[in-house]
Amino acid sequence: MTNDGPVLAIDQGTSGTKALVVCPERGVIGTGAAEVRPRHRPGGLVEVDPAALLSSVVDAGRQALAAAGEPVAAVGLANQGETVLAWDPATGRPLTDAIVWQDRRAGPLCSELAAYDAELRELTGLPLDPYFAAPKMAWIRRSLTREGTVTTSDVWLVHQLTGAYVTDASTAGRTQLLDLDEAAWSPRALDIFGLADERLPEVVDAAGHFGTTSAFGPEIPLTGLLVDQQAALLAQDVTAPGTAKCTYGTGAFLLAQTGARPLRSSNGLVSCVAWRLAGETSYCLDGQVYTAASAVGWLADLGVISGAQDIDPVGSAETDSGGVTFVPALAGLAAPWWRGDLRGSVTGLGLDTTRGHLVRALCEGIAAQVAEVAAAAVGDLGAPLSVLRVDGGLTRSALLMQTQADLLQIPVEVSELPDTTALGVAAVTRLGLNPGLPLRAVLRTGEPSAVYEPWISAGQAAERLGVFRAEVAALLDRRPAAS
Repeated sequence: MTNDGPVLAIDQGTSGTKALVVCPERGVIGTGAAEVRPRHRPGGLVEVDPAALLSSVVDAGRQALAAAGEPVAAVGLANQGETVLAWDPATGRPLTDAIVWQDRRAGPLCSELAAYDAELRELTGLPLDPYFAAPKMAWIRRSLTREGTVTTSDVWLVHQLTGAYVTDASTAGRTQLLDLDEAAWSPRALDIFGLADERLPEVVDAAGHFGTTSAFGPEIPLTGLLVDQQAALLAQDVTAPGTAKCTYGTGAFLLAQTGARPLRSSNGLVSCVAWRLAGETSYCLDGQVYTAASAVGWLADLGVISGAQDIDPVGSAETDSGGVTFVPALAGLAAPWWRGDLRGSVTGLGLDTTRGHLVRALCEGIAAQVAEVAAAAVGDLGAPLSVLRVDGGLTRSALLMQTQADLLQIPVEVSELPDTTALGVAAVTRLGLNPGLPLRAVLRTGEPSAVYEPWISAGQAAERLGVFRAEVAALLDRRPAAS
């Protein structure tokens, strides 16, 4: 097998794992998928069996290889980012369940460390919040076990596959333990979280040789590692400063490229590593919406709709939201508010409220949160966005995408490539095989599958956003932040 052959790209996500076999000439020639079911428990706890994560990776990868019907030159792995577990480095055996990125149990610990928030923001680019890995890691050490090692899930998966003990710089940047300027572990951050004695993985580039695995059949090298949203950023070709993308998955994640220098946000966003290639680090601004597809799933669980496929037919039965405003903070509000303690709200209900009104209100709520993140990015960048490139399962909803274009007042371009995270890790996997290739040579870019232009005026958009902001302000006033 030559270095120009197909590669296996695996995206290990929150609710499942997707695998693609990607050929540089023919594109995607095989796919596989395996479901993962996190457990949602009272009090904002979200856990998953680590064995389920590993088996989903292996199962999806083997499915994709069987569908392709030909060998691959290498494998690459994208990961969830902030999901953590404790495990025994001698045996690889998990010592805890994996605590998923949505989990809020480390909230009291963050409150305890609140005096260090400004210092951590400057040092790591991240606000003090249970969303990130370090608070969860510290909680595990305080509450569950002092044994073994505690890491993000990618470190354990890579160790299970190859025996290596590494994490890429973009994933390390999601821990709140990485010095943002140096792209190296921060002794000060480790000390703040009480993790100074931890054995941390080596921080590596996104592309390289990270060992070999026989988990998918014949021995192949692992040559690509990247956190999920940054992988999508790369696949969407958001490589020039000032460009942005948003992925609509379990949550919604808007990232804007800032180039070779980290830009600390003054508007509530996260500054983090986009990727490190050949020792050179690129940075981005990142804004999170905790619930997007998960909010749609919640509406389906209530029986309002049967699933995401109903968004357009049910929502299109009404011409507006009927005065209903939905703030879908079902797991709290992330950027730019960072109030994980808040709960969502639905206001303006009446006896004439229909399923269609609720669906439209949810679409407007998701789109409004993304619009607030985009406005924060514009404030930090000092220049307007001319377009937003989008991907993820919810981009199949024309109603949601049109609502997004309306509230942003810029075109929304839907990627023609549905599995952008896997395609992004495929790109760095090829770079790991062929270090001399320029980045442009490994990106598979094309025309968008759809472009949504704003249908409403700027004044109408501002009015709708004003109503949403008023409801958010009411939530903030109703429940003050924990001291």
